[in-house]
Amino acid sequence: MPKDLNKLNWRYAQPFITCWTVSKEQIDHYGHANNVVYVSQLEKTAWAHSNHLGLSIEQYQSLDRGMAISRHEISYLGSAYLDETIACATWIVECDQRLKLSRQFQFIRPSDGQTLLSARTNFVCIALSSGKPKRMPTEFSHIYGQAKIVEPIT
Repeated sequence: MPKDLNKLNWRYAQPFITCWTVSKEQIDHYGHANNVVYVSQLEKTAWAHSNHLGLSIEQYQSLDRGMAISRHEISYLGSAYLDETIACATWIVECDQRLKLSRQFQFIRPSDGQTLLSARTNFVCIALSSGKPKRMPTEFSHIYGQAKIVEPIT
């Protein structure tokens, strides 16, 4: 496994990366990680990135705002197996600084460099108290807006 995960063949520069090691409980009847586990890892990676940027669930709650998923687009490109470590990257690719945010994800198996998943998730800002769409608070628009990558989306 490469020591520097940033040197993997990422779709965009400067990925935020977490690592996931496939456990026995995540293996399905086909002998590989179940697709539901990948979706769970998308959420974990997104939250880890938000926390890294300085936004926690406690801040979301105190501001009565959250970023709710409105759409997932997932391409499963390969399988992950027991005890493999997978590098999970995310980038904020769109942020209108008002209501909407989009993340791109890419999961790579470092042992052979294979991309196992490519995904895009669209979010909409909501009031946690009502679940209705609500404008992003300044903290969200500033932090997420500045984290948006500048490369063109291909």
